[in-house]
Amino acid sequence: MNSTEIHPPHKRERRKQARPGELLDAALDLFVEKGFAATRSEEVAARAGVSKGTLFLYFPSKEELFKAVVRENMVRHQTEGAEEIARFEGPTAALLQYLMLEWWRRYGATKASGISKLVMSEASNFPDLARFFQEEVVTPGHAMIRSVLQRGIERGEFRPVDMDLTVHSVLAPLLFLVTWKHSMAPCCPSSQQIDPETFIRHHTELLVRGLSV
Repeated sequence: MNSTEIHPPHKRERRKQARPGELLDAALDLFVEKGFAATRSEEVAARAGVSKGTLFLYFPSKEELFKAVVRENMVRHQTEGAEEIARFEGPTAALLQYLMLEWWRRYGATKASGISKLVMSEASNFPDLARFFQEEVVTPGHAMIRSVLQRGIERGEFRPVDMDLTVHSVLAPLLFLVTWKHSMAPCCPSSQQIDPETFIRHHTELLVRGLSV
């Protein structure tokens, strides 16, 4: 037998490699369903089909598990967005709308969007996690939108504006959509539902009109 032949991982090894992702999926489901405080580590382990000890081999505390869920479902997409901004060559108005629509498609439209509701409702009870969320999600997200606005100003497409207020004006409707999705949307008749992508396109058109030179 050729000593350099590569064999596929043993079934048990493949299972071990898959565990972090399975644990993160289970944790996301439970955090969104029950909130951070009400979710117990043993519940996450049971849903993932492993022991509590196995869970703690990968994530030593519920807090670290939550951070990993946020990094997988939010921070990763922000990193992708920053890379796309650097490559984008078209008008800044098109870039802004693209980013807002992709935020919805990659995050808002998924079950992970429940993280935003969780943070809004529980941040005051868990200041360390609130600080983590601010540092790894909110601050980089604001910086990314700020860079897009600055791009538009430097290219002569947007007029100078108050950056902080304009960043909030860009992000507030997105937060509204996920809050609506996880609160009032399930209670409203179909005639009162909001189509998120239509709403985002309408909002960006209004926003760009106000920003344009």
